[in-house]
Amino acid sequence: IALQIYPEEQPSWFFVLKDTFFLPTVKRHKPVLWLFLMAFHISFLLLIVGHIELIKKFTIFQIIPHEVFLGKGFIGVILAVCLLYFLFRRLFPPVKDLSIPSDYFLLILLFIVVLFGSQMDWARTWYGYEVLSIEDYNTYLQSLITLKPDVPDNATMSGHSFMLIIHVFFANIFLIYFPFSSIIHSIFAIPMNKLRRG
Repeated sequence: IALQIYPEEQPSWFFVLKDTFFLPTVKRHKPVLWLFLMAFHISFLLLIVGHIELIKKFTIFQIIPHEVFLGKGFIGVILAVCLLYFLFRRLFPPVKDLSIPSDYFLLILLFIVVLFGSQMDWARTWYGYEVLSIEDYNTYLQSLITLKPDVPDNATMSGHSFMLIIHVFFANIFLIYFPFSSIIHSIFAIPMNKLRRG
């Protein structure tokens, strides 16, 4: 009697998280796209951490000591390059044939948000232009949370404050558009992969 030995099964959640965060299917079939997707998602995560640190410093994020904002300006460069790649790949078949206007709108909107946000960080970290300090950002962002926007007096009518207000304006458009866009998949990725895996 032949005995069939089954390999030890991994928990289904292991594969769900692997599919969600490491995109093995994309890596197997489109390695270049996978590289840009991973760079984009990791940079976007660091971007979220950086914005949290601008509002309030948390020691949990200082496991590896760093300045605020994270990456010394290079996170913005990586995000901008990734978004340009996603946008330009939609200009050529077969991706072009599957694209709709909202796909282009979303990528252009994200690129504008990243560009204006990065301009402030590039000016501060690369060129020593620091009309707005970290404390000023902190004050401004907390004023937005309390729905009482207040740009610090020392930054009024400066190029830095103009960039900040434009960045926040387009970021708000993105937040309004987010629930109706294809990027909503980020919220449902784990449950959908769980349903697919069973």
